[in-house]
Amino acid sequence: MTTNAPKINVVWLKRDLRLEDNEAIFKALETGERTLLLYAFEPMLMEDNHYSERHWNFVKESIKDLNQRLESHHSKILTIEADIISAINQLMEFFTIKDIYSHQETGILITFNRDKSFKRFCKNNLITWHETINNGVQRGLQDRETWTELCNAYFDTEPLPFAPLKNQLLHIDDIGALEALLNIPSLETPEESLFQKGGRTMGMKYLDSFLDKRYVNYMFHISKPELSRTGCSRISPYLAWGNLSIREVYRKAFFLKKTADNKKSLEAFMSRLRWQAHFIQKFEMEHTMEQESINKGFQKLKKEISERYQTAWKTGQTGFPLVDACMRCLNETGYLNFRMRALVVSFFTHNLWQPWQAASQHLSQMFLDFEPGIHFPQLQMQAGETGTNMLRIYNPVKNSLEHDPDASFIKKWVPELRDLDIPFAHEPYLMTEMEQQLYNFHLGKDYPYPIVEINETRKKATDILWNLRKNKKVKEESLRILKKHTLRGPKLTE
Repeated sequence: MTTNAPKINVVWLKRDLRLEDNEAIFKALETGERTLLLYAFEPMLMEDNHYSERHWNFVKESIKDLNQRLESHHSKILTIEADIISAINQLMEFFTIKDIYSHQETGILITFNRDKSFKRFCKNNLITWHETINNGVQRGLQDRETWTELCNAYFDTEPLPFAPLKNQLLHIDDIGALEALLNIPSLETPEESLFQKGGRTMGMKYLDSFLDKRYVNYMFHISKPELSRTGCSRISPYLAWGNLSIREVYRKAFFLKKTADNKKSLEAFMSRLRWQAHFIQKFEMEHTMEQESINKGFQKLKKEISERYQTAWKTGQTGFPLVDACMRCLNETGYLNFRMRALVVSFFTHNLWQPWQAASQHLSQMFLDFEPGIHFPQLQMQAGETGTNMLRIYNPVKNSLEHDPDASFIKKWVPELRDLDIPFAHEPYLMTEMEQQLYNFHLGKDYPYPIVEINETRKKATDILWNLRKNKKVKEESLRILKKHTLRGPKLTE
């Protein structure tokens, strides 16, 4: 870096791929200094087993959308393929960088360690790294004594505008000159895909259509595997990758409630937005749950690994139609509604008796809306290893009959069962030899026999887990968890 190199602020974008209501961008622009918006495709993260190509395509689509929105400001996102320290080092050859802005990321262990290294790097290079709160999640809390009040204050505050001064953002030509010297990844993504497209523009379309009409069916369709695909908001990936902020979504719903046709559905949606912040805060305060049971008493629980069971579950070949339909749908589209996510985790951890850690990376790769702060707490809840939540073991047949009564979801994703009458589509293993001949359908050939006996495995899991809950260590840990994570003070904003 030369002594007369121009001074700039850098905004390091991570899981906050938006311009509006982005405190890091707002704070950087507030200084009046020229500002560069940076995204780094970090090899260590792209190679991490929690992520897959569908995530990086969503990020690329989000960046392309940002670039379109930045055209009127004659700027764009500088997108580099490099770890963040290397990226800043390269930029320091051309600019004087004294301030870097980003949000506090509640990420996985690899990003936590990266941030610690980056903090040391900034200190050694006399750079001030300004980290801003993201979606109301607070760093450094030891309990929830003040969290509700802080969270309410966040939701009650107006979203932050994006209003750069003229020529404040680094000009697109200057960024083009940098791109010629740096390792710039392609932002091309498949044109045809069953995955939701990334970007704020698309996220706002989903949100607006939900708040315009679709929300009225929210409570009726939320548990239905097929109807939820339109009855739910479908904005979760846009929240997970930061195309939308929780606050702006919440406030839109809040003001609509005054004139809403179905206030209860809207209130249920708003409640889930608040609980999302609660779970991310939980993970922020107890990050070890990425790898270990939050209740240390359950860490003594050992389960025998079965590659056969796990492969059948991942590929949708368990012999239980609803489970298989869910897993195939997830693999193809990146989406399942909440109840079906709970069901497939319950089946894996209880009926197949596999450790939740063995499901973690596959599901995080498949969920387009993978959000660490939701992912790990929910996995442990559904696996029954918190000691504080009700033990729920979902019966796949009962849920199939209740939530997909005409078997439309099953037949869509398990086409082998498409020509069967509805009762057999739910339970093909009940077919006699004669019935299989009549349908020209053969169990074990066209579709697998059930991989386990559902009632026996349910009883085994129930007995073991309930007995463990009586364990002294489990009880002590349950009290510790409740003391640390129970919400106190005023209610969350209504």
